[in-house]
Amino acid sequence: MEQQLSLSFENTAIAFEHMSDKALRRANFLFSNIGKPWLVKFGAFATPLAFRLRLPVKGLIKSTIFNQFCGGESLEEAVHAAEELGKFGVGVVLDYGVEAVEGEDNYDNAVPEFLRAIQFAAGKPHIPFIAIKVTGFARFSLLEKLHSGAPLDRAEQEEFERVRQRIRTICGAAAKGKVGVLVDAEESWVQQPVDDLADEMMALFNKEQVIVYNTFQLYRHDRLDFLQASFEKARAGNYLLGAKLVRGAYMEKERKRAEEENYTSPIQPNKDAADEDYDAAVRFCFDRLEHLGLFIGTHNEDSCMLAARLLHEKGIPHNHPRVSFSQLYGMSDNITFNLAHAGYRVSKYLPYGPVKDVMPYLIRRAQENTSIAGQMGRELSLIREELQRRKL
Repeated sequence: MEQQLSLSFENTAIAFEHMSDKALRRANFLFSNIGKPWLVKFGAFATPLAFRLRLPVKGLIKSTIFNQFCGGESLEEAVHAAEELGKFGVGVVLDYGVEAVEGEDNYDNAVPEFLRAIQFAAGKPHIPFIAIKVTGFARFSLLEKLHSGAPLDRAEQEEFERVRQRIRTICGAAAKGKVGVLVDAEESWVQQPVDDLADEMMALFNKEQVIVYNTFQLYRHDRLDFLQASFEKARAGNYLLGAKLVRGAYMEKERKRAEEENYTSPIQPNKDAADEDYDAAVRFCFDRLEHLGLFIGTHNEDSCMLAARLLHEKGIPHNHPRVSFSQLYGMSDNITFNLAHAGYRVSKYLPYGPVKDVMPYLIRRAQENTSIAGQMGRELSLIREELQRRKL
């Protein structure tokens, strides 16, 4: 008789075992306040202004929101955070969280930071991935022009060739070090050249194992079809597809632009449609594991449970090398640590970088979270349940 799947996301003792009483109290304070949209809006306006005016806010930010959601100001600090997570069977995705500053020198200077991260990660099972954003190596308006299909002049062609070489250098180093590279998704109006670059790198480096992963944002109504087309393209090209499945991060921005520029929004009509496509994408990938690598990047408990159940039902080992789960550092610990405890391959997205430079990332994270219905309430109720269990 088939053994029943023994997994629960309700066990707060496992979820917060890695947190001291002090850290748990801090998380309770933070999530109590991040759930207030007016406070997030004020912070998004006031924080950059405080840095511009050189007000002494760094210490306060670092000891609160930064420590909750970031691994440190340097790669060394992030690696220390990774080692702490590794004690609980949780891996990390090293994510250099500094938002791109345009300019060829800045793009060139970003490359060594990622090469250093790969060097640190190589040979360390608890650091299986790094994340990259193509907009960190390319001018946004160049990607926009490429996406539109407009022809590039000679200077722009040379500029894009430099972008290609930067991405290739990083992916080549990752292939040598056997470190996965997650190519983040971008706004829909620059996504095509990002997809093309990801496909090109997969064709180069995903011959025997999955190194490069493209990101499929299932809150877009066209991405399930695109996932299927990407799989067929990989099969025809004789390489393995790397599929990182997320719901998406630019919903409000996408809808607003579609309305302003009078075109059909690429975003799903409602949450149910996004959930349906996400779970269909998970099933699609599970049926084809011999030809792809699957990275399940979600805070949705139902989707994580679905994937865990599929592994169980198909008799696939929980720690199968081609199936990874992931959540953001500082969030959804009930999913991450309970999966790790049950032997699944799971990691935290671990951003790092100087406090001032990582602030745009942190503000976006807070804004996203206030727009996810019920997310803050769920985080808070679990934290408070654990505080009560510890009698704090």
